[in-house]
Amino acid sequence: MGSGIKSVLKIDVDGGSKSMQSLLSLLSNPYDTLRMADELRRDACGDDVSFVVNRNINFTDRCINRCKFCSFRFRKNYLLSKEEIAKKVEEALDYGCTEVCIQGGLLENADVNFYIDVLQTVRDVSKSIHIHAFSPMEVLHAARNSKMHVEDVLKEFKRAGLDSIPGTAAEILVDEVREKICPEKLKTSEWVFVVKTAHRLGIPTTATMMYGHIESWGDRIKHLLLIKKIQRETAGITEFIPLPFMPKNNPLGRLSAGSSGFEDLLLIAIARIILHPEIKNIQASWVKLGKKLVQASLYAGANDVGGTLMEENISKAAGSSSGEFLEVEEILQLIRGAGRIPVQRSTVYEVLKRYRD
Repeated sequence: MGSGIKSVLKIDVDGGSKSMQSLLSLLSNPYDTLRMADELRRDACGDDVSFVVNRNINFTDRCINRCKFCSFRFRKNYLLSKEEIAKKVEEALDYGCTEVCIQGGLLENADVNFYIDVLQTVRDVSKSIHIHAFSPMEVLHAARNSKMHVEDVLKEFKRAGLDSIPGTAAEILVDEVREKICPEKLKTSEWVFVVKTAHRLGIPTTATMMYGHIESWGDRIKHLLLIKKIQRETAGITEFIPLPFMPKNNPLGRLSAGSSGFEDLLLIAIARIILHPEIKNIQASWVKLGKKLVQASLYAGANDVGGTLMEENISKAAGSSSGEFLEVEEILQLIRGAGRIPVQRSTVYEVLKRYRD
């Protein structure tokens, strides 16, 4: 590893001015930054590129919050029944899914029992499928409505079958930005508290960032440093997933057209550099980026392409045109087309199958 990389990797996670200046300097020479990220990816993951066979289940689009970036809220005004959720789980099992990812809008009176009913509906169909469910916002919402402590809510969810939590609802973990784009959502400190509490209880999470709207590069770096700090303390984050803002059909889209493809690659590269070595896995979302840009991202620090999904409602509502379902064979072609080795993984990155030509 070159001396230039080593100097950048001496990162102050509390965001001291010298560290911030050093990290912002990564923007001034994108070629070297992309090359550095690719070298770190190779050191951490080799040429394996992973994916998960999973299904998304967005159980409702009804929501009491009014986030300015959301195109999903009340778009169809639906709430899935237990029977409909069970059917989707059965279809996922028939396809060979190892995971269901379950999230939804915030129903006004949804309490702990509501979310436990969702978990038990899945467990009535399958005792073994991995349940990756409920953002930190949903956890906090359940706690508030039930007048319970977050820790007790998470313990109840775990007993009911929850395996891991998607680290969504993060957007940008800088409160000055959150006050403008999602003022009703949980604060940065609340997001951190839910995530760290989950880790302490043995519930792993992912971490995400929604970027490309009104935030600055400085805000993005602060977000990444906070994720790195959490991982140093808990080691409970399985992957980082950068999510470019989708500007259609929402108020925030009137202020920003979203990120460019070049910016997407640079963000992935800087995430790889900042989060190394604490977080090994950086995902490039084919739903958000499209298949060709995902292939390019595999040379900018990414080592995972997400999942099959089977259905995807939130990005689609905001203008994504990349589809809702990517068959396993298409994922294999995508990865091989970039000259890499496809690896099917579990939600927590256990290798389930390594594909060879």
